Amino acid sequence: MPEPRSLSPEPRPCRGGAAVPGAERPLSARPQPKMAGAGRVWRLGALLLPPAWRLRAPGRAFGAAAGRGGSSGGRLVLGAAFALGGTAGLCLAARQRLREHSAAELPAGSLQLTLYQYKTCPFCSKVRAFLDYHGLPYEIVEVNPIMRKEIKFSSYRKVPILLANAGSPLQLNDSSVIISAIKTYLVSRRNSLEEIVSFYPPVKTVTEKGKEVVEYENKYWLMLDEKETKRVYPVKEVRVEEMKWRKWADDWLVHLISPNVYRTPKEALASFDYIVREGKFGTLEGLFAKYVGAVAMFFVSKRLKKRHQLRDDVREDLYQAVNEWVKAVGKNRLFMGGNQPNLADLAVYGVLRVMEGLEAFDDMMAHTNIQPWYQRMEEVIEKTGVAI
Repeated sequence: MPEPRSLSPEPRPCRGGAAVPGAERPLSARPQPKMAGAGRVWRLGALLLPPAWRLRAPGRAFGAAAGRGGSSGGRLVLGAAFALGGTAGLCLAARQRLREHSAAELPAGSLQLTLYQYKTCPFCSKVRAFLDYHGLPYEIVEVNPIMRKEIKFSSYRKVPILLANAGSPLQLNDSSVIISAIKTYLVSRRNSLEEIVSFYPPVKTVTEKGKEVVEYENKYWLMLDEKETKRVYPVKEVRVEEMKWRKWADDWLVHLISPNVYRTPKEALASFDYIVREGKFGTLEGLFAKYVGAVAMFFVSKRLKKRHQLRDDVREDLYQAVNEWVKAVGKNRLFMGGNQPNLADLAVYGVLRVMEGLEAFDDMMAHTNIQPWYQRMEEVIEKTGVAI
């Protein structure tokens, strides 16, 4: 497992402007893998890759109609697979739900928040963990992965999307930007949310294969003045550690989810069985999604394992990663943040939580040292907000 990479000591100069549509990418400017042919299995694999989540399937898979109508069966599996993409794949079919959360003390002009999500997308789960821990009330809109009507208002075609209104409406994209911007707003109480978001400008880059991608600068930084920084981070090392492990969760931990939940045909079938039971499928549609989708994702998981250079038994990579995290937290701290979770704790918890209810999660709990920390995270979030 790669060591978390150190980050630049200071945020890059901002070029101004509010957040605009971009791409949530766990690795900066990582190119998408080139799909061999137009096979359905590899197309689903492309949708699984966390570095470039797309709600619309571009190009050739399922024939020329992919993302433009296609066959109903193909669209069904495509949507189901995407809901499972990069996660345990337990997307609920409900279009919109409202959850009550305990309200925290907010700045003047309290935030009105609406989160557009897939329930078990690891990036969406990170945002929910952050909002719940801080006791922020928010509305959830569950995006249908097939029709995507819920986000037709946005040119940004990925989740999560957070609509925030603190006097004027604003759209925030990218989970790490969302978390850093809202945390800055809660701590600082000086700048408007719109001004804070401008500190995280989108930057277009070109990959080695000539593909244009968008990354957000400074997304692991809180934009605080010196006094505020000392209050949140008493010593510089605390901030550096938090940023390093937040980045690790995006760059490495998230890539271990899909290969583990689709490791065997049995596990792949269990994941799709859940989505069929919880979703709104007709009898024939459910059978098609469950069995065809499970087979497709089982083979895709093998490609993901090769791409990320994982071991033959991908459980070993998962075990090593979570034990490295526990080691970093140490024996003398309840959380990496000390007596309370910091943003790194919330990020790691959010990513791991998407496996709950699956064999991979049970194995992780039984064969690693993560359980005490994980249970503490569950307890502290339940006390500050509503149990998830």
